[in-house]
Amino acid sequence: MSQASHSSLSRAQIAQFIEDGYIKLDGAFDGALASKGRDQLWNAMGLSPDAPEAWTQPVVRLRFMTGAPFVDAANTPLLHAAYDALVGEGRWLKPEGLGTFPVRFPSANDPGDAGWHVDASFSTENPDFMQWRVNVKSSGRALLMLFLFSDVGESDAPTKIRKGSHRAIARQLLPAGAGGLTLGELAADGFASTSDCEEVLATGEAGTVYLCHPFLVHSAQPHRGSKPRFMAQPPLLPKAEFDPSQPPSAVQIAIRRAIGMERQV
Repeated sequence: MSQASHSSLSRAQIAQFIEDGYIKLDGAFDGALASKGRDQLWNAMGLSPDAPEAWTQPVVRLRFMTGAPFVDAANTPLLHAAYDALVGEGRWLKPEGLGTFPVRFPSANDPGDAGWHVDASFSTENPDFMQWRVNVKSSGRALLMLFLFSDVGESDAPTKIRKGSHRAIARQLLPAGAGGLTLGELAADGFASTSDCEEVLATGEAGTVYLCHPFLVHSAQPHRGSKPRFMAQPPLLPKAEFDPSQPPSAVQIAIRRAIGMERQV
């Protein structure tokens, strides 16, 4: 069995990523960067941490942020080494910022976006996001990433992850070939093939990053805590399509093991 190259990540971490579909990196970026980032996000929303009476929406979405705290947070030496370990050295594009930011506020109201899904990766110019697509090669996306810019406990709307669900999605995508499936097609049965997967909560201190397989099924949830949750959920973009002449990355190995065709992706 071919092995992915690795640097800062241990063999156990890479094996966990291949098997479970994610790894958690504590202290992936500095808490001071998280604090500076939150200040900019508060400003972008026109809200204040000292005026909770104005927190009237369960979620406020902010798009891509290019300020220094976000660029620096996405490009720490630890994260660069982890990108190399999971995607392959020289096979990913350096992040030029972070986004999107679904800032979640304590609320009894349904945020309206708490459904299981995978993040689609191409044909995203379509205004209907349910028509965005994903294929078995994960064209257009190398990783799903969750950057925690605030401390996130179990009551603070942590993202829910279906552990190992990437394997079922790979098998579902295989017959669709390069054209892949739309998000609507993938979600038609409510992701029933992953319903038995163990659920994990993406909790951690500010500065924590979850690096996830692009096919990992996950979901938002309502915020039942007391302080807003700040998190970015960007993709890591690949430089090009998977090259079968190069050693397979951890992302590719996970797909190949899932579909039983290790030389085909």
